[in-house]
Amino acid sequence: MDWRSICPISSSLDVLGDKWSLLIIRDLIIHESRTYSQFLESPEQIATNILASRLNLLSHLKLIERVNLKSASRNNAYQLTKGGEALKPIIKSLGKWAGEHLSEFNPNMLKINETL
Repeated sequence: MDWRSICPISSSLDVLGDKWSLLIIRDLIIHESRTYSQFLESPEQIATNILASRLNLLSHLKLIERVNLKSASRNNAYQLTKGGEALKPIIKSLGKWAGEHLSEFNPNMLKINETL
């Protein structure tokens, strides 16, 4: 990965500033584990090439990991690592902030306790 700056905020935005990476993390916070096909079913409709790229990046950065499932129909899933789990309060804070400051502009937005 090419880092744009030595600033920690800039570095975190290099990873989390990407819409798709953040939504993958969100889905794993909500559902604890997801298969590749379950990510594709997300209402945001991520393209397969972007999903594969972001899963690889987040795995490389040790924010998520691939795990084997015992069910025959779905062999692999992704889950948060310790580093990914550390993002939970940050993601929840973003949702709370959006509820407080963006709900008048997006009246259909769910409240944070409905999603996380």
